[in-house]
Amino acid sequence: MKFSNGYWLGREQYIINSPLEAYEAVVDPTDQTKMTVYASYQRLQSRSNMLDIGNSTITLSSPMEGVIGVKLMHFDQDDRVPLYKLTTAPTQVQTQIDQQQASYISGDLTLNFTLHDAFNMDVLYRDKRITGSQIKAQASIADLSGQKLGEVMHANSVTGAQSMMPQGMVRRADHYMREQLSLLPGTNVYGFGEQFGTFVKNGQTIDIINRDGGTGSEQTYKSIPFYLAGKAGVGDQPGTYYGVFVNESKPVSFEVASEVVDRVSFSKRGEDLSYFIISGDTPKSVIGKFNKLTGGSTLPPEWTFGLWLSTSFTTDYSEKTVMSFIDGMAERDIPLSVFHFDCFWMKGFEWTNFEWDQAQFPDPAGMLKRLHDRGLKVCVWINPYISQKSPLFKIGKEHGYFIKQGDGNVWQWDLWQPGNAFVDFTNPAAVKWYQDYLKHLLDMGVDCFKTDFGERIPMHDAVFFNGNNPEGEHNYYTHRYNEAVYDVLIAEKGADDAVVFSRSATVGGQKFPIHWGGDNLSQFHSMADSLRGGLSFLSSGFTFWSHDIGGFEENASASIYKRWTQFGLLSSHSRYHGNIEYRVPWLFDEEAVAVTREFAKLKQKLMPYIYAEAKQAVAEGISLMRPMYLEFPDDPNCAPLDRQYMLGSEIMVAPVMTENGDVDYYLPAGTWEHVIDHRVVTVAQGGKWFAENYDFHSLPLFRRI
Repeated sequence: MKFSNGYWLGREQYIINSPLEAYEAVVDPTDQTKMTVYASYQRLQSRSNMLDIGNSTITLSSPMEGVIGVKLMHFDQDDRVPLYKLTTAPTQVQTQIDQQQASYISGDLTLNFTLHDAFNMDVLYRDKRITGSQIKAQASIADLSGQKLGEVMHANSVTGAQSMMPQGMVRRADHYMREQLSLLPGTNVYGFGEQFGTFVKNGQTIDIINRDGGTGSEQTYKSIPFYLAGKAGVGDQPGTYYGVFVNESKPVSFEVASEVVDRVSFSKRGEDLSYFIISGDTPKSVIGKFNKLTGGSTLPPEWTFGLWLSTSFTTDYSEKTVMSFIDGMAERDIPLSVFHFDCFWMKGFEWTNFEWDQAQFPDPAGMLKRLHDRGLKVCVWINPYISQKSPLFKIGKEHGYFIKQGDGNVWQWDLWQPGNAFVDFTNPAAVKWYQDYLKHLLDMGVDCFKTDFGERIPMHDAVFFNGNNPEGEHNYYTHRYNEAVYDVLIAEKGADDAVVFSRSATVGGQKFPIHWGGDNLSQFHSMADSLRGGLSFLSSGFTFWSHDIGGFEENASASIYKRWTQFGLLSSHSRYHGNIEYRVPWLFDEEAVAVTREFAKLKQKLMPYIYAEAKQAVAEGISLMRPMYLEFPDDPNCAPLDRQYMLGSEIMVAPVMTENGDVDYYLPAGTWEHVIDHRVVTVAQGGKWFAENYDFHSLPLFRRI
């Protein structure tokens, strides 16, 4: 969100007050690990400057070594928002305060505040400045655009500084808190969740709010208020990397070297703003700390890494159709691990009712047993919304299980389903009610759930059972939803066999694997969009990720299907899924059958390596499928790469995203061996680019040796 008018001025509707002088720093007498810095919105040259002027209260803490939390507060208000569940560790901190400076130290990370002079906060890692908050970077901002004409600002009679409260004001102005952290020259910014725009985020405006907008838009299903800032090392000069996690469940707006081109600005509505600075020597160490701080990752069961096949969405399907697909895969010697039933396993217009459509599936329990007898796991689609036509709607309304409007009625709309209501997961009784239906399905033989949706959650005139601010509950909704489903799976299946297949996510969602990339197109550019979004997501503390092989929307061409099959079966998790078209290979051409068989068997062959790397990734808190910069942080050529990736620590994959098979890719320095291809190629000298052409049975797939 932009508040400024150029570098010096503010926009007319905003009153921007920034800390101009930190005048006092104190260590909490009851908790020696906390320091508070008081900063005035005016330089304090005399006692008269202490009148009619606001302060920011800046509180410092350290949840684990090398991580420092900063809370900026204007007024001490209770915002009633959900708090992310953080995993902390006892930490030794050092504090130093004298007349000129206050220092707060956790491990090798230091925050220095200038006292009794122009406001300045420097952030140092091993005594080297990595970022900071300079004068007029922090701000307490009033938005007067909604005030009545004739209201005027109250000004300090001596200093002229403006206060936040217009005289005669009927209601308080909307209020925002902002921070701006400086970027060293040459620093790249990554992350923010599954963002589909340019991989290096410099120059972008990013709003952290979950929306259902498809993979080709600025909206995202998985918003994470975290970014990694990095500058690759060159020669004997080491790189510089750190992370910033804005610990806010309400929507946060980031201006990434956009509003002010040498800073990352972030702001949110309210009277306070909290964030953590996370230090480390490498991108892996920074992201790993963030991952552990927000709960760590969970290793999904080994069977989830195999091939998943879906009924697809709006296609016709019954048990006969399903069995024909499974028989077809077996007849063509294509290994299959999971079969997924999408929305129409339930009757149309009644989602969600948790009942099999008897017209298409007259014997669901028997069918599930027959699928299990073939060695398959079964996944079924669910969502957290209840249609007014569903038999569950009346129950949920009578018992108060849905999000309400301010007038006490159920919050409804016709988007997605007629009279759609939203299960209120802040209500423990509603959680149990929802979980009981899932238990019934698990008892019937279902193995896991695809937890779709969770993004379009009402904020305007929305009332939650727990009374929380709906702006905070919007992004957090997906966490409550996925946790409720995951907890049932743990209780019924055991922790080692629990998995959800989720579209939406927020901070901490890596505890509930797996996630997939949402609604993409059956086009080559959408392959690139999907990968770019996935690599951003995997730069944001998550470990596992998947995508709809072949694209979700539209009919896929045979070439798209075959190229995406290569990409999908060399991803963390692999699922065929579509909207209007079945995604079985023999419906495309015979070569598609051969390609699917070859790459499904290749993934089987690689499974010992993949699963070992998955375990290591969980232990380190990093991603299995990872951007090139994560594995090669000191190679500047890897910094912007977003059309290739590392699968674990040894294998590089460059999906082919062209009709004719042309692809360009970069190999970092070292010796690389081609993994599959009728040509056995060993590259003795990496550190250069290649432009090649590949048929449908191969792609740039190299193992470093």
